[in-house]
Amino acid sequence: MSSTATAPPAPPDRQAARRGRTARGLLAGAVAAGVAAVWLAGWLITRDGGDLHLAGGYLVVGPFDAVLSARVLLPIAVAVAVVLWGPALARRLRWGTLLGASTAGAATWGVALALSSGWGALAEPMASEHEYVADVGKVADLGTFLSTFTDAVPVGSDGQWATHVAGHPPGALLAFVLLDRVGLGGPGWAAALCIAGGALAVTAVLVAVRVIAHEAAARAVAPFAVLLPAAVWMVTSADALFAGVTAWGVTLLALAAVRGLTPVGSVQALGGGLLLGLGLHLSFGLAPAGLLALTAVLLQRSRLGWAGVVRVLAVAAAGVLVVFALFALGGYWWFEGIAVVAERVRAGAAYPDRADQRLWFLVGNVAAAAVATGPAIVAGMAGMRGRLRWLVLASLGGVAVSNLSGLVLGETERIWLPFVVWLLPATAWLPARSHGFWLGLSALLAIVVEVSVRTPW
Repeated sequence: MSSTATAPPAPPDRQAARRGRTARGLLAGAVAAGVAAVWLAGWLITRDGGDLHLAGGYLVVGPFDAVLSARVLLPIAVAVAVVLWGPALARRLRWGTLLGASTAGAATWGVALALSSGWGALAEPMASEHEYVADVGKVADLGTFLSTFTDAVPVGSDGQWATHVAGHPPGALLAFVLLDRVGLGGPGWAAALCIAGGALAVTAVLVAVRVIAHEAAARAVAPFAVLLPAAVWMVTSADALFAGVTAWGVTLLALAAVRGLTPVGSVQALGGGLLLGLGLHLSFGLAPAGLLALTAVLLQRSRLGWAGVVRVLAVAAAGVLVVFALFALGGYWWFEGIAVVAERVRAGAAYPDRADQRLWFLVGNVAAAAVATGPAIVAGMAGMRGRLRWLVLASLGGVAVSNLSGLVLGETERIWLPFVVWLLPATAWLPARSHGFWLGLSALLAIVVEVSVRTPW
């Protein structure tokens, strides 16, 4: 007679933990497979004579060009330190100290990654003829600059702006002009401004997570915010500056929604609106960030009531309108500007070829952003619940709007940085015992990308 023993069923909590691990692994694996499939499809397109116009920007469409040196020990050392001690420190440090350490840590991680590709890698991208610094010297009188800015946007126009300048509102170039006029000109200081913007975006997200959820969630997110794979582009792209401005605009609205229209809350709502309005004049692509701002306020509806929500949003809208009015008084109208830029994009030499591969770009844009996001955030999305998940969903919604606009064809690893940072709250749902694994995997991805993929930013 057979006496085969049957193992008793696992306790419900162990079963839930096992299902959670399976879900996280499957989702991260599926996204990784999707990125690989996009890379293969892009390689096949280019092999067969198609031109995606991504030469020098091969994040998701090979080939690879590894540059290995002893400098790679810099990001490895930072990653090991954060993996080993980051989660414990995040739990123990005083809140203010944690914010400062996370901001400094994010900047250090990004700088270490960039330096692994060469000692001049920090400033080199900002010295490109296509970047903002190249046109700083063309700006004399600020009033004339604003009133005539749109005239030099079209392809072939007299005094045509550099590529990135022409593709953005004048606020982006204006930031670097003002930096130059206070004596901090040149690619090095421009890179420093971008590094500061990216690092401060981390601070903003942690503050918002604490306000919307609780401090424990923000402390769990902090190490992942430091080792975010997007740091590869956070220190070498002006989009990091845009991310910092927009992130603090959203966070100030989240703080205002908690307080309501008290004197402090009113100032925060107005400040948030001013920053969001400024963000719109830094990049047209930040318009979908309005979903994040709206979500940050709506999450406090039970506290504010619908009337309170409307009041906070009205004050924020007033701040946005102030920025629009100031630029309009200077001679620049945002809606005219975006129409001209859309025409320029469609008139560009790369647009017809890219438009022929629009389906690939729709998926390729997401794949590039997935690399910048990293496996930890993707895995955390498998277990999202509670109020905090709406921030992540709002960010994904902003990405979807941008993607479907038809004006973003490639380079989303940097263009979508202002949305990628708002995916960080997803890591709050990762089990504490798995933090080391996911932190290490995210850091490894960032290091591999940095040393193996050559891009202009």
